[in-house]
Amino acid sequence: MEVITKAAAATEIKADCVAVGVYADGELTPAARAIDVAAKGALRAALKSGDAGGKKGATTLLRHLAGVAAPRVLVVGLGNRAELDERAFVEAARNAIKGAGAAVRQLALAALEWTGSAKAKQPGAQALARRVVTTAREVVFRTDELKSRKDDAPTAPGTVILLTTGKDAGVDLGLRQGVALANGIDLAKRLGNLPGNVCTPTYLGELATRMGKELKLAVEVFDRKGIEKLGMGSFVSVTQGSAQPPRLIVMQYRGGAKGAAPVALVGKGITFDTGGISLKPGAAMDEMKFDMCGAASVFGTLRAVAEMKLPVNVVGIVAACENMPSGSASKPGDIFTSMSGQTIEVLNTDAEGRLILCDALTYAERFKPAAVVDIATLTGACVVALGEVNSGLFSPDDELADELLAASRSALDAAWRLPVEDAYQDQLKSNFADMANIGAPGKAGAVVAACFLARFAKAYRWAHLDIAGTAWKGGAAKGATGRPVPLLTHFLMGRAQ
Repeated sequence: MEVITKAAAATEIKADCVAVGVYADGELTPAARAIDVAAKGALRAALKSGDAGGKKGATTLLRHLAGVAAPRVLVVGLGNRAELDERAFVEAARNAIKGAGAAVRQLALAALEWTGSAKAKQPGAQALARRVVTTAREVVFRTDELKSRKDDAPTAPGTVILLTTGKDAGVDLGLRQGVALANGIDLAKRLGNLPGNVCTPTYLGELATRMGKELKLAVEVFDRKGIEKLGMGSFVSVTQGSAQPPRLIVMQYRGGAKGAAPVALVGKGITFDTGGISLKPGAAMDEMKFDMCGAASVFGTLRAVAEMKLPVNVVGIVAACENMPSGSASKPGDIFTSMSGQTIEVLNTDAEGRLILCDALTYAERFKPAAVVDIATLTGACVVALGEVNSGLFSPDDELADELLAASRSALDAAWRLPVEDAYQDQLKSNFADMANIGAPGKAGAVVAACFLARFAKAYRWAHLDIAGTAWKGGAAKGATGRPVPLLTHFLMGRAQ
């Protein structure tokens, strides 16, 4: 789907359809008022008769209104004006694109005239344009890549036209940013959705190499021998049960000043997680192909940042492997030495994400990073705590945590800060090694996992995002969400400023 801008009035735009907003109390947005005047009160008449309404989520298609160049007018319900914030705006744009239907090839949106509540923060045209692009691309995202028969029929307009009152450089920049961000989100979704027999560690390594050539990234991919040579005993322990060879993938985007400290993004890339010897239940185990969504978000964010050409330096580090049971798999009670030299007693092989991340966090030290953010579908406990709405944010650094929370709000990619405090470290005590990889069952599991990682992130400013509840959806809507690519990209956009 293409999103473009045109300086035109809603009454004059020559498109298949023009969408305008109406509030629950019948109040019209400026573009809707202009159409109503041109059509001699036809829009208000439709509202009065009940044929159209302003209830949030409602859409009504009116045809051939006098004085309006477009043959169709889509009336989009905005709900209560006092509740129209950016999130509601995005939902209204989504409803407009879906409501227009496949028959409409060009949909004009009078969307950049913000008419929300005066109480809400007034977003600029640049931000709104970016939102429209990412929303439009979300509507048309498809999951039929591996289907033998694809539905070629369009499901939404091929072109969305943002109506403006004149030339606005901010809108043009917002569109370009939106395309880059949407490309990153789409990549993260696609990687998450691919099955474990396709999206293997080798596949991710090859993808990194291709992205390096396309986006001018410096890429290095370590195989098993390279990982072992680095001393990553904890990472290697997780790989022992699988026939798939592991990969440590390092991608560097150098858009900032030469020598400037980079931001490092560290992603968990378990391309399939059976739990190992501590085997998971069979129900919904297919969803464990999504256990590499942290890695997918690193790939997606790097694509978005590189396409935006942000003036920042970013290092993406992905630890990728499978967690499988076999005669060579690590066992509960085994002890391994991490890259940091600290020893770990593995009490549960299904707490494997932290075992690969700890070595990747140690590896990140060599870049002398300005900050490190690791991203992982790490704990079911985080899903219990926060559900599918908020990603869990952990950091001992208040300033970094506030920066990430601000990015989450700006991106509409919600996160909630949880504690990472020394008082929880006692749960990781082991009689036989420097630490255990899990704490007491049922007691602050997400927090204890973050505390485990904190032991390997003392050399720099660090934050951890637990995306176990937000990276994918189950049930009828099963699929990767692309989160937290928006949060991470907005975080780096903020750093670029």
